[in-house]
Amino acid sequence: MTTTKTARELAETYFTAWEAGDFETVRGLLADDVDFVGALGTASGVEEALAGLKGLGQVLEKIDVKVRVAEGNEVITWFELRTSIAPPAPTANWMHVEDGRITRIRVTFDPRGLLAGFGG
Repeated sequence: MTTTKTARELAETYFTAWEAGDFETVRGLLADDVDFVGALGTASGVEEALAGLKGLGQVLEKIDVKVRVAEGNEVITWFELRTSIAPPAPTANWMHVEDGRITRIRVTFDPRGLLAGFGG
């Protein structure tokens, strides 16, 4: 018997694993052709997406989730992105799930603090 996680459960697992630096778990949640678009860049495919998450993971201290809303295959997570190099960044993350994997991610936040922290 196989149990497929709901979109909400996938999002919860994604954020927990990313915060913990557990990129093998994150890899298992993402579709091979995952499409990511965010304030700091874009990624096509699981390897590029993981590289971006690992890069930000180097300064990530906490993902402080404020609310998560799920409807069918869509999930929006509102959280404060806390890093060692910038003030907390209020962030919205939208995910689309198909066949038990995350296929699309869109992230929006004001990147100025992080860009300054990265020296850019």
